[in-house]
Amino acid sequence: MPPLITPSSGGSDRKSVLFALLALLAIAAALFVLTHAMAQSGNDSTTAVSSAATDSQSASDTELRKRLTKEQYYVTKQNGTELAFRNEYWNNHKAGIYVDVISGEPLFSSLDKFDSGTGWPSFTKPISKENVVEKTDKTFGMERTEVRSRKSDAHLGHIFDDGPAPTGIRYCMNSASLRFVPVERLQEEGYRQYLALFESKK
Repeated sequence: MPPLITPSSGGSDRKSVLFALLALLAIAAALFVLTHAMAQSGNDSTTAVSSAATDSQSASDTELRKRLTKEQYYVTKQNGTELAFRNEYWNNHKAGIYVDVISGEPLFSSLDKFDSGTGWPSFTKPISKENVVEKTDKTFGMERTEVRSRKSDAHLGHIFDDGPAPTGIRYCMNSASLRFVPVERLQEEGYRQYLALFESKK
């Protein structure tokens, strides 16, 4: 014969079930709040990292603006072009190499420089193909081949097919994107390996 359930015992069971349900609801609410807080924290971290990256890029750009002249920044970072016959190296005939004004990466040699009559420093080839990047430039309604420095991604100039033999190519560069290192300073400035180029021409 099954035990008799008294009214008092039934009330106790109902209270236990009610307390259990309330406890489960409290746990569920706590989990929801915790999950939301963690998600918000993650978003804040992502925002902080993104903000830090932006600040880093801005700091780098700010540093370049301080280090470069207005024309150097305009040419290298804004793809500008300096005036012909009114730039530093178009008529430079000294022996040495031309390096990236930003990174110091070797780009051209005076041994490959020639007088193109254009008013910009012109070369038949770079000192090393690996140091430059060529890109298609379709600005101003024309299609040209742009030349950029590989390490700093600085705009250097353009390539034309009106150069002398044997390449028939003219690397028309902006003086503002270059820094000239004379042959007598190559070793002192860390470009010793390029001395051999000039010693072989003696």
